Amino acid sequence: MTKNEGILMEGILPLYKERGMTSNDAVFKCRKIFKTGKVGHSGTLDPNVDGVLPICIGKATKVVNYLMDSGKIYQGEITLGFATETEDLEGKIITKEEIEKRISADQIDEKMRELTGTQIQIPPMYSAIKVNGRRLYDYARHNEPVKRPERQVTVDYFKQTSPTVYDQEKKQQKIFFEVGCQKGTYVRTLAVDLGKKLGVPAVMSDLTRLKSGGFSIEESISLKKLSEMDEQQLEQILKPVSHALKKYPQYELSVDEWKIIQNGGFLSPESVQNQLKGELQNKLVLFYEGRARCVYFYNRPKKRYQPEQMIDLV
Repeated sequence: MTKNEGILMEGILPLYKERGMTSNDAVFKCRKIFKTGKVGHSGTLDPNVDGVLPICIGKATKVVNYLMDSGKIYQGEITLGFATETEDLEGKIITKEEIEKRISADQIDEKMRELTGTQIQIPPMYSAIKVNGRRLYDYARHNEPVKRPERQVTVDYFKQTSPTVYDQEKKQQKIFFEVGCQKGTYVRTLAVDLGKKLGVPAVMSDLTRLKSGGFSIEESISLKKLSEMDEQQLEQILKPVSHALKKYPQYELSVDEWKIIQNGGFLSPESVQNQLKGELQNKLVLFYEGRARCVYFYNRPKKRYQPEQMIDLV
């Protein structure tokens, strides 16, 4: 990188996170590369998981939650025959049971289908979910009992990607899968739950995130490549803030409306309908001079559009 620090970076980076580092490690390295403290990620990836980790730089940190709301796709491997305390290969084995007979692909498909849709999931003890101000993994490390909160999650699909493999010698079986899910879903818990439905212990033995925040793994860029870029190249690879908001209708502000918005004012539904020529939308991304400036939502009782998230008012 050049020594010039005059360029103020902002935008969304589709980072490829390698295995062996935490998501916070990735954020720390991006802070150094982009020379800014305003960096955040949209959805943690465990250290032993690689794949797409969207990173928000500068004012883009204000749309992290919108990125997290987008669906995610993973591919991986489930091993039947043992279970661990962490639900992946990082933890101690807590249960072992030999698979005496190969479980058919049809049986596996049937149980995978049962795990799709909206459902209640209990997150793993070794997770960052907070209970009474403490992370679950803190309770787990100190051997303290705690009631884990039930969470509603949505699994869009859960399917096998190649033939299941039965190991006669180890009395274990491997399932190769792809899953599409919404935020908050723990894939390692999904692996364990599949084992329960099949009547055997199970563990997530491999995982890669293929898609997140609307970015595919093919679009993602490694830290090594980033470290070799100069400031101009870094600026070019960042996606605009509007990328995180593309599922919402866009509304272009007039000069007078822009002055109102800068002071946190409201928009009338009539002016919105005149431009969009359709039904009133629940949320709008307000643009001025080609840039996403804020997200407004429609307050139906008060019949007005009002601020949900201010992004760039300069």
